[in-house]
Amino acid sequence: MYLSSVMLWGAWAVLLWPNLLTLSIPLDCREEQSGLSRCPSISQEKLLERVIQHAELIYRVSEESCALYEDMFIPLPLQVQRNQGGYACITNTLPIPSSRNEIQQISDKWLLHSVLMLVQSWIEPLVYLQTSLDRYDAAPEMLLNKTKWVSEKLNSLQEGVVALIKKMLGEGALTINHSEQGLLQNDVQPEMLESVMRDYTLLSCFKKDAHKMEAFLKLLKCRQTDTYNCS
Repeated sequence: MYLSSVMLWGAWAVLLWPNLLTLSIPLDCREEQSGLSRCPSISQEKLLERVIQHAELIYRVSEESCALYEDMFIPLPLQVQRNQGGYACITNTLPIPSSRNEIQQISDKWLLHSVLMLVQSWIEPLVYLQTSLDRYDAAPEMLLNKTKWVSEKLNSLQEGVVALIKKMLGEGALTINHSEQGLLQNDVQPEMLESVMRDYTLLSCFKKDAHKMEAFLKLLKCRQTDTYNCS
């Protein structure tokens, strides 16, 4: 069952991969040689739509990566242990709303900055995750490719959200200091089980936060068109 599902996903991924890359290109907001940025020429509505599409793809791939990792490395008792707590997500300390009531009450400005904080907080951990997975003897190439793709596209998503903040709010963006995140210590190699659980925690937490990014952006889009019926 597992083998057939992996083969099915592999075939689907081969077909979809070029489309994922194509859909990601419009969010490249780096400066041109002429000194002009691409994103200001895009309408606010179109830019928001592209940012949402980008976030959707990132969440979809992160969800599949987490499931693949579980099937390969995490037996059910360890999955239960992870779900029961004891492994905190690195973004838990960020001032980001979590309850439905809190999310409904925050402004559009704070929705955007919350998405940006989440994106910025995960750029360095995903680089660490790639380095850690490279040390595995049995890590499938599909998993390595997916984590690398997500890491690269998260940088593109950051550019898109920053451009959206400038376009919608006319202001700069917050930045997150990564240096105090003690989870990412590369100088000491953990024991194998500890390393596996740490990477599993990173994948699980990122999947949760990627879903949150997508949900915040979709709520923002809803508010632009239907202020009173967004949930």
